[in-house]
Amino acid sequence: MTGHGDDLVTAHRDSHVHIATGAPIGREAREAREAQWLRPGAALASGAGNRAREEQPDSERTCFERDRDRIVHSTAFRRLAGKTQVVVYPTDHQRTRLTHALEVAQVATSVARAVGANVPLTEAIALGHDCGHGPGGHASEEAFDAFLPHGFDHGPWGADVALAELNLCAETLDGIRNHSWSRPAPATIEGEIVSWADRIAYCAHDLEDAAAAGIVQLDELPSSVTERLGTGRREQLSVLIRSISHSIVEAGRVGMDAETAEALAQLRRFNYQQIYTRPESLEQSQAVIAVLQELVAYYIEHPASLPDGFRQDDRVLAAVTYVAGMTDRFAFDQAEKRLGWARWRLPRSMGHGVGPMA
Repeated sequence: MTGHGDDLVTAHRDSHVHIATGAPIGREAREAREAQWLRPGAALASGAGNRAREEQPDSERTCFERDRDRIVHSTAFRRLAGKTQVVVYPTDHQRTRLTHALEVAQVATSVARAVGANVPLTEAIALGHDCGHGPGGHASEEAFDAFLPHGFDHGPWGADVALAELNLCAETLDGIRNHSWSRPAPATIEGEIVSWADRIAYCAHDLEDAAAAGIVQLDELPSSVTERLGTGRREQLSVLIRSISHSIVEAGRVGMDAETAEALAQLRRFNYQQIYTRPESLEQSQAVIAVLQELVAYYIEHPASLPDGFRQDDRVLAAVTYVAGMTDRFAFDQAEKRLGWARWRLPRSMGHGVGPMA
């Protein structure tokens, strides 16, 4: 066995692959390549990047590559594995907020490569775009709205609170802050690509999950959707990615041709009517809101119960920050432990009968 103290220069597998020797391709060389190859208007990495706290440039990675790495290794990103995408207590094959972020990154980087946008920045924004989500999906935003003067929006919360300690570049933060269509448009082409990729990914994969769970039948899709996009996720993503890529190249703006954009809008409308706002979904949302609001109220009244890193003079902000960072299961466990909630009161999953009582 190879020990930890082995010479890393000379110790290697008995490989038959021969690689030409030379210097590593460092940050400055990759920055030069970006300036040469990326399309006009694409964001260019430069030095350490535009950060709130000044840093020294990394010798190997561009500023956006560093952002991507910091997000992947962050606590907020890891916790996405335990946060709702559409249903709480997902089955092994249903999406979580983490797998959603990965699929958004796949769609977004496919477009960025095709059109000559900055791929590392695009990926960083995509991986970080939902790090501000609370437990229980979008219902958490309604739950926390009641405690904050300007409401709770997962985009700004992710950029300004959940990922603040990472000292990310201004371009990355802007894309995360403004990826939702209810927000101002992102300032970069990369941010706009992620905004579209988010909508593309969740429309396709939420439909797939709902169909697998028996919530909807694919033959219920409007013909305007199936004729243009097909019924399966793979075909839908292919059509949508090509449409947005061609629009950028041919029209010089991030968008889609009218027919494909209308089909995507029809698919999103179908999902809202048949998945997101069905009675079982609304019941789940109301249970999530009740849990989270009672948890926040508890921690406002009992600030000593907060971990040391969350205690501050503003008790409300401290409580919301702590609860917003929880995974679904931890939040529901705290409802039982701190609030004395019975398990039957907790949010239940949809599809396959999986839930807290199972």
